[in-house]
Amino acid sequence: MVFVAGALIVIAIIFGPSLWVKMVMWRYSSEKPEIPGTGGELAKHLIEKFSLNDVDVEVTELGDHYDPIEKKVRLSREHYESKSLTAIAIAAHEVGHAIQDQQGDKRLATRTKMIPIVDKVARWSAVIISLSPVIGIITRHPMPFSLLLLLGLSGFTARMMIHAVTLPIEFDASFSKALPLLREGNYVSQSEEKAASHILRAAALTYVSAALADILNLSRWIVILLRR
Repeated sequence: MVFVAGALIVIAIIFGPSLWVKMVMWRYSSEKPEIPGTGGELAKHLIEKFSLNDVDVEVTELGDHYDPIEKKVRLSREHYESKSLTAIAIAAHEVGHAIQDQQGDKRLATRTKMIPIVDKVARWSAVIISLSPVIGIITRHPMPFSLLLLLGLSGFTARMMIHAVTLPIEFDASFSKALPLLREGNYVSQSEEKAASHILRAAALTYVSAALADILNLSRWIVILLRR
């Protein structure tokens, strides 16, 4: 019983934030004809308003995000074409990242430089760990525990560092950039500001579930390696 309860708590901690984010996005996703433009149109308008001359907007299948290397605000088709509170809040959030980039936000620049390195570290650590039994059979010598531990932890540790840098960037994009411009530009009514705030908080917390999943995986590998 204790094990089951513990497992349910872990599941709730890991998947709860992700479910909450999806629920908030869905709650405010209904079309509102009184909104003057779609998420894509708002993004283009804001880019022009803030003179982000080298930034473009496009539809993506990979989830809403801003690419600081290619200078593109990418929105899912649902948010690009929709006149909903979720669509315009997400568009404003991603443009918020473009504004951070224009302003030379050091945190965003650091994350941009870290991501390719972290991806490689995580990919190679996973491959080496997966092949370690085969390597042991071929060489007839098991990989040293300390080396396996280092390889196993390096990928997850690197990813957690990215998440630690990402969260402040996301909250800044939502509440120092997107919410003020939505309010001051009268893109949302006063009665809609609270809903927009909920959506922007959900947008900022999108990466939390991924961070928690990495913590769980890190803990799992520590337990596995300590048992060797």
